[in-house]
Amino acid sequence: MKVAVIDYGSGNLASASRALAVAAERGGIAATVTITADPETVARADRIVLPGQGAFADCARGLAAIPGLRDAIVQATDAGAPFLGICVGMQLMAERGLEHCVTEGFGWIRGEIAGMEVPADLRLPQMGWNELRFVPGAHPLLAGLVPGDHAYFVHSYALAHGAPEQTIATTDYGGPVVAMVAAGNRAGTQFHVEKSQEVGLRILGNFLRWMP
Repeated sequence: MKVAVIDYGSGNLASASRALAVAAERGGIAATVTITADPETVARADRIVLPGQGAFADCARGLAAIPGLRDAIVQATDAGAPFLGICVGMQLMAERGLEHCVTEGFGWIRGEIAGMEVPADLRLPQMGWNELRFVPGAHPLLAGLVPGDHAYFVHSYALAHGAPEQTIATTDYGGPVVAMVAAGNRAGTQFHVEKSQEVGLRILGNFLRWMP
């Protein structure tokens, strides 16, 4: 199995790559994990992981700045390659981002990425461990997890006006916040799976075994 971790100048690439390698080893999965910005490598990948951190617009521009990279991701996933977006990588799956300006996303999931509205006693960004809320058995990526398991979040923007059927897990930060999404062979986590220890490794292992 060839796993492409997309390098477009944003995201915890080394951490994501290491976590994927550990998840593969633990699961007895023969996987080669490659950090790449090469469209041909992405096109040949069996699975694609898009990390991201920072602002939506900056990440979108980073992708667009590498000729053929965005198209390769779209074409590979259109052909059925499983995709996992992490943090801003998940946000880029939405129709648009509203951080600083209106920026087009991939449009794979409904909704837009907007600033979080939280009570005055809560700080932004949401930073740290928070529990996941989901219906057990709701999606293969959640296999082996239980509601209340914790993941590591760092964000001030989140998915708004999304489709309930595309939301597979939420968290609470002054109200419900979308934590995981899935649409067909494309999925994403608002939290950093590569920093979420055993929960993150479980999700990554599930992703490597996922047959959407």
